[in-house]
Amino acid sequence: MTKSKSPYQLPDPLVCDPSRIKNGVPLEVVAEYIELHKQRKQRYRYLEMMYKGFHDIFFSPNKPDWKPDNRLVANFPRYITDTFMGYGYGNRIKKTHPDQSIQDAIAAFEDANEISDHEFELLKYVCIFGHAFEYLYQDEDSQTKMTVVKPDELFVVYDDTLKQRALFAVRYGYRENDSQTGSNRSLGDVYGEVLTRQAIYTFEGDKQNEPIENPYGYIPVVEYRMNDERIGLYETVSGLIEEYNRVISEKANDVEAFAEAYLAILGAETDEEGVQRIRDDRIINFYGTDNAADISVQFLTKPTADGTQENLLDRLEKQIYQISMVANISDEAYGNATSGVSLAYKLQAMSNLALGFDRKIEKSLKKRYKIFCSLATNVSDPDAWKDVVITTSRNIPNNRAEETTIAKDAEGLVSKRTQLSLLSYVDDPDAELERIKEEESKDSELIQGLFAEHEHEDVDDGSAEVEE
Repeated sequence: MTKSKSPYQLPDPLVCDPSRIKNGVPLEVVAEYIELHKQRKQRYRYLEMMYKGFHDIFFSPNKPDWKPDNRLVANFPRYITDTFMGYGYGNRIKKTHPDQSIQDAIAAFEDANEISDHEFELLKYVCIFGHAFEYLYQDEDSQTKMTVVKPDELFVVYDDTLKQRALFAVRYGYRENDSQTGSNRSLGDVYGEVLTRQAIYTFEGDKQNEPIENPYGYIPVVEYRMNDERIGLYETVSGLIEEYNRVISEKANDVEAFAEAYLAILGAETDEEGVQRIRDDRIINFYGTDNAADISVQFLTKPTADGTQENLLDRLEKQIYQISMVANISDEAYGNATSGVSLAYKLQAMSNLALGFDRKIEKSLKKRYKIFCSLATNVSDPDAWKDVVITTSRNIPNNRAEETTIAKDAEGLVSKRTQLSLLSYVDDPDAELERIKEEESKDSELIQGLFAEHEHEDVDDGSAEVEE
């Protein structure tokens, strides 16, 4: 049995004394923090490999050739991540602003960046690694664009005060070859860029290029966190998952061993030389008697621990979902939920997890739009980001008949807008109110028109004389 061990250290924030970078960020400081960041790459690789289904059991020592050696993986990390993302952020995050011109600018910015896919991938990486980054830049048409950067490619250094204000960010990688540059540097030299509030400059090895002015006035990198500790969604249950893989693999080995049981022949003489390769032929022959009554032929099977294994697998599975706080929605219990309230209770833990994540997301999105609004080419008011309203909604099956009944019962108790917000199939209560007003106005005009037509009609009251 392999012992679980932590393959990494948690990603505590990188901090720096601001006095070290008063006159810019020296390459010596950059190199120092790159070395510190490299120590965390093993953790990021481990978590990403788990999500992709390449778990530690594939890298454990091989068993002897004559023993079954199954390597089975239950990819809980992917199920946990995709289930949580679908539940919490399957619906697009809404951003609204009271100023229509600002709202239109934000909508155009999001459309240009394919925001639904961008945010889903960004938050997925946050769930996997515990944090991830969003990089903002100006393209060749001077349009603000965004891209997702994994935390093994970029890091932010903060000051050592209580506020922990970001000082600079570094995005780096390694050259596979330097044939294009023609330099004398060895293969694998580090290259990248340093981002500060004032400027952005690139570097290769020990050479720093001329700085480029930062158009935003802020470090154009936004960090998104799962929590303050930057712990990933399934990171706390990684040991349980590895143990589940080991147990179910050993169970498969037992099944295979049972199917290839040894045949034991006890007490029978043989004219042949005997069985030479017990492992290959799976026959054990102990001979020495001619009495048929003393001869025994039977299969050898080792004691099975099937019940113990099943109990352990069930316990591990329950603990994985319970500790990760993500519901196993494929369980029959969720299909038996008779009302929205009962389903809500079953999803309570995952809902609490999503609500905590919402707060971190809102904080980071505010910073995104703060950077976006800093350019006059985007919006005219640099403080417009303060009035951006962030709204998230859960992606859960809804009983529309039940919702409609609840909304009807709220008539006269709450405002029309609140009443409409109780209906999950009404995306925008304000827009729906406007449509209702338009319909009422049209109905009123139609009724008034009908009355006006009747007023101009000649009414025959029977008083006219009849000509003989």
